[in-house]
Amino acid sequence: MHRFIYIEEAIADHPRTHAICARFPKATRVYCKHYGEIFNRKGQNFRLQKQQPALILAHKHKGHVLPAPDGYGIGGRRNYYFSHMLNCLYDCRYCFLQGMYRSANYVIFVNYEDFQQAIIDTAIQHKDEELWFFSGYDCDSLAYEPVTDFTRVFLPTFKAHPNAHLELRTKSLQIRTLLKSEPIQNCVIAFSFTPQEISRALEHDVPSVEKRIAAMLKLQQQGWRLGLRFDPMIYQQGYEEDYRRLFEQLFSRLSADAIHSVSLGTLRTPRAFHQNMVNLYPEEKLFAGPLEESNGMITYRKELEEQMTTFCYEQLMQYIPQSLFFACTPPERK
Repeated sequence: MHRFIYIEEAIADHPRTHAICARFPKATRVYCKHYGEIFNRKGQNFRLQKQQPALILAHKHKGHVLPAPDGYGIGGRRNYYFSHMLNCLYDCRYCFLQGMYRSANYVIFVNYEDFQQAIIDTAIQHKDEELWFFSGYDCDSLAYEPVTDFTRVFLPTFKAHPNAHLELRTKSLQIRTLLKSEPIQNCVIAFSFTPQEISRALEHDVPSVEKRIAAMLKLQQQGWRLGLRFDPMIYQQGYEEDYRRLFEQLFSRLSADAIHSVSLGTLRTPRAFHQNMVNLYPEEKLFAGPLEESNGMITYRKELEEQMTTFCYEQLMQYIPQSLFFACTPPERK
């Protein structure tokens, strides 16, 4: 899959580096001092690199666990995120990563042990509180699992610290490790969805809605707690029927007992990231939609945003109790 693997010299002999490189024996290995030399260099074209990204293996020195952004959470008082990987296998046109990073190459931080220790330290520091850790902020939590071995390594850490809750947010079918593992109550596998028509147009390389439901059913049967994430909601004419059909498709198949939480979020992108995305894909109809700027964020016009949120919320309330619903909202609009 990868023609080139860039490797920081300091972690060239790390066991995880050897394990990952062994999966790509034909790849050319290039060594560097720091991954930023490759990932952050000027003159890169995210759109072109996305066609055949390289792999970068690196060491993360600080910031292993960070406070989650406002509005990113499912009810917890203390919310954190951690990123063992930067960039995603999928190519969703609304994804802020393509506006934030110069490079579409994948970065894997191989020093998992430092992430684990930061999670443990945070859990111990707040041992009498329920904490949430989100792993799907800068990447898809599961999509690269066959290479990263992420869940197999991290699940025991959370099992040992039940006050630390893990959300694995994904659009992936890579659930083999989870199916081979004993479910833990402080882990939620949260699948993101848009209606199939929108997914087909905007979520390139993402498995179909039906295939993701099938994966959830396998996890449900195994006893895993599941989440549903409708974030962001995407507007198109007739969105009401699209989302009504999506909700019926999901809740007619999934057991209510398996659903831990359902969240709903609006399209929101920092202004600078949005402009980078428009420059990459000037022909994309999504960016010509009914958008406006508010508090430095690009989102749908306020009236439309409220209309979509109200409609989807009312539809969801036909299937779930209020206690399972969480709104992922940006800061108060002016």
